[in-house]
Amino acid sequence: MHIDEETARQVANFLLQIKAIQLNKSEPFQWASGWNSPIYCDNRKSLSYPRVRTYIRQKYADTILENFGKVDLIAGVATGGIAQGALVAQELELPFVYVRSSSKKHGLQNQIEGVVEEGQRVVVIEDLISTGLSGLKAVTALREQGCHVVGMVAIFTYGFDVAVENFRNHQCPLYTLSDYNHLIDEALEQGYINQEDVHSLKKWRENPEQWSVLA
Repeated sequence: MHIDEETARQVANFLLQIKAIQLNKSEPFQWASGWNSPIYCDNRKSLSYPRVRTYIRQKYADTILENFGKVDLIAGVATGGIAQGALVAQELELPFVYVRSSSKKHGLQNQIEGVVEEGQRVVVIEDLISTGLSGLKAVTALREQGCHVVGMVAIFTYGFDVAVENFRNHQCPLYTLSDYNHLIDEALEQGYINQEDVHSLKKWRENPEQWSVLA
């Protein structure tokens, strides 16, 4: 997967500046999965900063045009990809839908909110990739409606091996604006962390399930 170096560093820098990404080795965060983590990423914060929001929106759009060419529809993954996806769709002057994690239990029981048509070329927008499974549920739902999902674009990925495998198995190309390695490099250069922290953060990424033991 190709990542533009300048974009990756700038996005990482923005996320650190606005504290969308927080690093704390001494008091780890606990994810919903139960993993203890020295890093927590909340890309929704970027929506509160017009300069950051605009940069991310434009880089999403550039990535789509450069890698997928003409597409018919932008689909956001609920919930983090909804606002980002709507912004990207507006930038590209394309229709927008969003995809729930599962069908509603009432009303029309929709999983996809908005209008989709069979054969449409779709790019899925996600804000963050950990294992990738939530975004890939959206890919599956769109394909079941006859859409041709050409790929997914996200702001940030941790780069876990399990995510790489999941996207390969679903035959879904993934592009991200930044990633874990660029984040660590930028955090070290800007003085958010030191060299000892780098070692611990890399150990966590190698085996997040057992990180609390290894650390």
